[in-house]
Amino acid sequence: MATLATFVRDTSVRRTRPTRPAHAESVADRYSAAREQADPFVLRGLPGDDIYFYSKKIDNSRIIRQADPESRGDCWNAVAAAGVLLMLAASIIAPHVGSVLAGYKLEALKTERQTLIDQKRDLEVKEAGLLSPERLNDLARLHSLATPGSDQVIHLDTTQASEGSFARMEKPARPQVNAR
Repeated sequence: MATLATFVRDTSVRRTRPTRPAHAESVADRYSAAREQADPFVLRGLPGDDIYFYSKKIDNSRIIRQADPESRGDCWNAVAAAGVLLMLAASIIAPHVGSVLAGYKLEALKTERQTLIDQKRDLEVKEAGLLSPERLNDLARLHSLATPGSDQVIHLDTTQASEGSFARMEKPARPQVNAR
């Protein structure tokens, strides 16, 4: 089998310089003489154009491999070395992976905290709207409620808180008006 370069170009034709024939006097004679010369665009041959490669079929089916007693020990040494390297790599990489995972968890918790703060703020605004005096007055008018009189208000006495009774059902004492 030959190389592709030997099929593509023919290196046996050498490029020669066009020379002017001695007997050519006219321009037409010069052109016809140049056409008869070798092709000026032929490339020179590549190194190794004359080398041909052949493949020969080799049958190794009858050859029997003999066991090498030292190769078994070398194999186990290689497995042990790979295991040690794997453990070393894992011990180097594990803290970094742990810190990255902790960073992800921290960012998730920060996002959740901000969501909860926003929800709390929304609920506080809603609560303030529900407990606004204007709304409570509108609800009181809607349900026909009136402002209690001074005799309907019962004040709690906190002096008996130590006895376990926080509220007493007594009428409050009337405030004394100082006459001047």
